[in-house]
Amino acid sequence: MHSGIRRRITAVLVAIGALVLFTPALAASAHGFSSVVYGDVAAGENGHVIVELELEYDLLVVSAADYEDEDPLYRDGTAAFEDGDPDEQEDALTAHSDAVLAYVGERFEVAAGAQSCPVEPAAPFAVTERDGVPYAVVTLDYACEPTGDGHVVTSTLFTDDEGYVTGTKTILTYEIDHQTGSAALEAAAPSFSTVQSTGERFVAFFGLGAEHLLTGIDHILFVLALIAGSRRFREIVLAATSFTVAHSVTFILAATGVVSVSARFVEPTIAISIAIVGSWHLWQLWREGRVAKDLTASSGPLGLDRPGWLRIGIVFLFGLVHGLGFAGALGIDEPWSWTLLWSLLVFNLGIEAVQLGIIAVAFPLLILLRRRLPKIGMWATGALAVAVSGFGLVWFVERLIGA
Repeated sequence: MHSGIRRRITAVLVAIGALVLFTPALAASAHGFSSVVYGDVAAGENGHVIVELELEYDLLVVSAADYEDEDPLYRDGTAAFEDGDPDEQEDALTAHSDAVLAYVGERFEVAAGAQSCPVEPAAPFAVTERDGVPYAVVTLDYACEPTGDGHVVTSTLFTDDEGYVTGTKTILTYEIDHQTGSAALEAAAPSFSTVQSTGERFVAFFGLGAEHLLTGIDHILFVLALIAGSRRFREIVLAATSFTVAHSVTFILAATGVVSVSARFVEPTIAISIAIVGSWHLWQLWREGRVAKDLTASSGPLGLDRPGWLRIGIVFLFGLVHGLGFAGALGIDEPWSWTLLWSLLVFNLGIEAVQLGIIAVAFPLLILLRRRLPKIGMWATGALAVAVSGFGLVWFVERLIGA
């Protein structure tokens, strides 16, 4: 490669690398400041409904303390959180149980027909861990009158107006009213009925999948890295297909409890996958140094040369890890059932719709730029690859050290 080209690539690398390093806020917001509540709804005896909720411990402490104007809860709960002792955290919740139960009982409701069900605690508080974050386990007993109209569950936990997080999702699994399945609640649709239609469940999970990819900057950057490194339409189709097949397999296996991998491995690996796929294109530019090579047809199976197939293989392997990340975001870990499989497939369809939309918009524009202005097209993809790689490395370090 000519030394002038090398110098220009190095200059771009340094400039964008500096941009990445001095924008930690963006790097830290790969999924934004949001929260997910997980719940299990089951039928009890004599019309009762038993609900087990898992809520971020520190968020529950500040929300309940603010709701009840309970300074001692904030003081004791925060101290226990900083100490990192689950037993101490359980003790803090128990000592201020009235405030905690008042907040949760007001923000999570179960109704039978048109009648709201009175609620009482059903078990002592517990603390577990999800993705390295302490979660409070709150088990509630709703005394509902038997009804043939099903139940309506409403969640307004951790709403935007509290000022702590935005876009809270409540992911529920349920086995009640002779129905089993999953539901996704959010501010725009905070309630669901156990007798809701198939279409309503489809819209909820499709939207949840689409929103997850749209708000997951790391997954979007991975797709952009695929686009930047693809020379022709055939390559991006094969790369996207490889990624889709891989993450679909692990997503379903993890969500149905067949496989389980710690988020402490999954999240840093997702981050480094972004950096590697972005750097792959930079390495190709550095090695080839010719604009024409970017659009030249390659010989080999399906028109891909050996580096092209190697890249597809790497994308497939990283897709397996991204699938584990998608499953962790959905938060369902239940035994296999046809209803659960249906919900997972619809969630996955939402992810794929956004992924295909990004490719459909970005890749034709990139091809047009490469054909009309080859040098500018090459530098544009190079700059994109540098930015993607930089953010991937920053996220990798942050997630590795637990920042």
